[in-house]
Amino acid sequence: MLDRLSADIARHSVGLWSETAVPRLSLITLDELVAPADLLYDPMVCFISDGAKRAVAGERSWTTARGDMFLNTLRVPVTASCERVPYRSAIMRLDTRVLTELLLDMGESSPRPLPGPGGQVTATMTPELLDAVTRWVRLLDAPDDIGPLAPRIEGEILYRLLGSPLGPVLRQFTLADSATARVRAAAAWICEHYAEPLTVEEIAAVAHMSTATLHRRFKAATGMSPLRFQKQLRLQEARRRLTAGETTAASVAEAVGYVSATQFSREYRSVYGLPPMRDAARLREQLAPGG
Repeated sequence: MLDRLSADIARHSVGLWSETAVPRLSLITLDELVAPADLLYDPMVCFISDGAKRAVAGERSWTTARGDMFLNTLRVPVTASCERVPYRSAIMRLDTRVLTELLLDMGESSPRPLPGPGGQVTATMTPELLDAVTRWVRLLDAPDDIGPLAPRIEGEILYRLLGSPLGPVLRQFTLADSATARVRAAAAWICEHYAEPLTVEEIAAVAHMSTATLHRRFKAATGMSPLRFQKQLRLQEARRRLTAGETTAASVAEAVGYVSATQFSREYRSVYGLPPMRDAARLREQLAPGG
């Protein structure tokens, strides 16, 4: 079954990352090992049919491999690297409305808040879940079926996820006023305001938490303190701009919120191992055809 899903993903992929005509479905295909990549994860479930990938978020890291699934419930910057290729995965972007409607159809009342932070969790796919994901991807073979059938298969996948080890954390995703939701809101707010000078007090006010509670819960969910989270977003965006060939390190540092170009260069090198311009030149060489 995993081989069948891998073949379907590869057949419908155009490059590394492919958006599809099926709502909330994306595909990832990688045949050669590449350098670790900075990514901003959104709420999603990743179903891996082949290969293996490792992700690092601050002090947290996790590895998912063939037959595994991975749930992420908040926006978080990560560094991801493939550990085994060929790599194939299907991504389901989470929609709270769809999930809440399913829980109502199931007759479930509001779930009790979990003591833990939510964030990320992994588990092994069951045969029933794998079958549903495969049928979801195979809708791409019959475009006329996508409209009538995609919502039904998506609902089946979510139903089976709720009965899996991912279920408790997935249920928390629907809660509008919980510690998990407030951390998620704080993370999203930092993503929107990362280039501005922020204080822990401001972020705590957004989350409706004390600074101590915010720090504890935010780090448990993301592997980082709120201000380190902001710094990681700044450095990732700076690296993206520099690799795209934008002007100078000083101008990019200012664009992402640094007052001091020296501090920017020091923090950039501590994370990526090289000064900004040298690192960007190395990345452009790797990304060039034949590089």
